[in-house]
Amino acid sequence: MESKEYKAPAGKAATELSPLVVTLLKSVLYREDKPALWEALLRLQAQVADYVAVLGLELICDESEGYAYLRSFPDTAEDDATEETASEEMRIPRLVSRRQLTYQVSLILALLRKKLAEFDAGGTETRLVLSRDEIVDMVRIFLPESTNETKQSDKIAAQVEKIVELGFLRKLRGQESAYEVRRILKAFVDAQWLSDFDERLAEYQKVAQGREGGF
Repeated sequence: MESKEYKAPAGKAATELSPLVVTLLKSVLYREDKPALWEALLRLQAQVADYVAVLGLELICDESEGYAYLRSFPDTAEDDATEETASEEMRIPRLVSRRQLTYQVSLILALLRKKLAEFDAGGTETRLVLSRDEIVDMVRIFLPESTNETKQSDKIAAQVEKIVELGFLRKLRGQESAYEVRRILKAFVDAQWLSDFDERLAEYQKVAQGREGGF
C-alpha cells in the first residue's frame, strides 16, 4: 500500500472528523441510529478514508443500505506469508480484529442471510424483524431431533445473543424477543456465498448429525 501524506481538515470538518473516526473504530455506523454522524460522513467521506488509511484501514460505506464500517487492507492481513517476511518493526498492528465464528453462529447467520434475501425479493419493506421463536424454529429444522426441546431452544437463543453482540441482529426497544436483521449482514455474506447456500446447508446438517442435539 502506497502511503501518502495526510492533511488534517480545518474548521467545522475538523470538529466532525474525530467523533466520526472514533465511532467507526468502535462499531458499525448506521444511518438510522446516528443520522447526524451519517450526514457528516457523507460530507467527509474522502477525509475519513484518508485518515483511517494511515492506520492501515479501509472505509466501507454503503449509502443505499445505510451503513459504514472499517476493515483492514488486504495487504495488512495476518496471513502466513506476510508474517514470515514483514519486518516486525514496520508491520502495522491490526486495529480491527478477526473473529472466528462457531459452527452454531455460522449456521444461524447463513439462515438469516437467506431470510433477508427472500425478504428483499418479496416486498418493499426495508426492515426484516423476526421474533426469537421464529429464529429458533428456523434453526431447529436443520438440527437432529432432541429429547429436550426446551434445552435446545435455550442454546439457540444463547447463540442469537452472540449474534446481537456481533452486530448482525438488533433487539427492538420495548420488545425483548424481537430482533431486526441488520443489513450489514449482506456485506459479510455475499451473493456468491449465498448462491452456494444449499450446498453449505447440507454441510451444516451433516455436521449437526454428528453432534448431540446439534448444538
